[in-house]
Amino acid sequence: MRSGKIVNVYSRFLGVKYHKLHRPYYLLSSIVRRLRVVSLQAVEMATVWSEKMLQLLRKMNNFHSPGSSRTRCLRFMVADQQVGWILPQMAAILRNFPDAFDPPSDGVLSLSSRLDTHSKRSEEVERVLQSLRRSDALTCLKGWRDERYDVMARYCDVPLMSMERSATSLFGVRRYGVHINGFCRSADGGLRMWLARRSATKQTYPGRLDNLAAGGLAAGMSVGDTALKECEEEACIPAAIAVKARSVTTVSYTYEEEEGIFPESQFVFDLELPADFQPRVGDGEVQEFYFLPMDKVKELLVGGDFKPNCAMVVLDFLIRHSCIEPDTEPYYQEFVTGLHQTL
Repeated sequence: MRSGKIVNVYSRFLGVKYHKLHRPYYLLSSIVRRLRVVSLQAVEMATVWSEKMLQLLRKMNNFHSPGSSRTRCLRFMVADQQVGWILPQMAAILRNFPDAFDPPSDGVLSLSSRLDTHSKRSEEVERVLQSLRRSDALTCLKGWRDERYDVMARYCDVPLMSMERSATSLFGVRRYGVHINGFCRSADGGLRMWLARRSATKQTYPGRLDNLAAGGLAAGMSVGDTALKECEEEACIPAAIAVKARSVTTVSYTYEEEEGIFPESQFVFDLELPADFQPRVGDGEVQEFYFLPMDKVKELLVGGDFKPNCAMVVLDFLIRHSCIEPDTEPYYQEFVTGLHQTL
């Protein structure tokens, strides 16, 4: 490119007439002004990203927000332990099953005390749920999974009963899952992440972006065994590689929707994969995988294409690996707090 053409390019970039570029004062001031504009644009884009991320965290923790249904919910008690929250409209439905539930009193709805063993509680609640399922009164039961979740006050407690997965939100009981971040580190230390796109036939969030592998923690399953199972089933990751996944944290939040309360905690693993490894579609819950640099992953987080809790797991990864730092992210503290709420 000739010098004249080069000057013309700079002239257009700096917004200065051609002949003034030959004057040092105009050239310097134009460069400073242009850099200031570019800097302000970058700050504005970063601020928009931060605001969108904060909005997602607030939505996923809306049960704790002013104006939520929390003050109207009844505490769900089993064997004198609070294991969940029940919306008033659901409590009214459960009045029709006096053999299973005591009448609401003082903001509490209790499973009948005559149901004094794990099996009795599980079987009686199953009977109630099957009755409600046949009535088509509750939309969430149309997605019946035939998969049971343990019900207990805390993860470390002995389960008091088990319950059909699709019904857990009706009782606001804690749900646990396992999510695996698959990533590679380049020679220069840069990170790239494997993301999955959910099958278009999934009951929830079809076609959305997801972590490399993830799944709910079924009754009787350990966290580690679930991680290995999901790696193999969803991404065809051999056990010899999957066992290298490191348990790193939990991501916890509580949100509410029309038909219930969702207190959830995800056990998070990081799995550093060989540079030449490529996951393959396994059980059909995933339609394809993407291998992306972290800047692109970060951009996608706020684009509305992610399953929300999976976006939270990736945000946590970005923070732990210093892709997001407190000196450059104004909402750093809010992000950390929003990822680790008490259930």
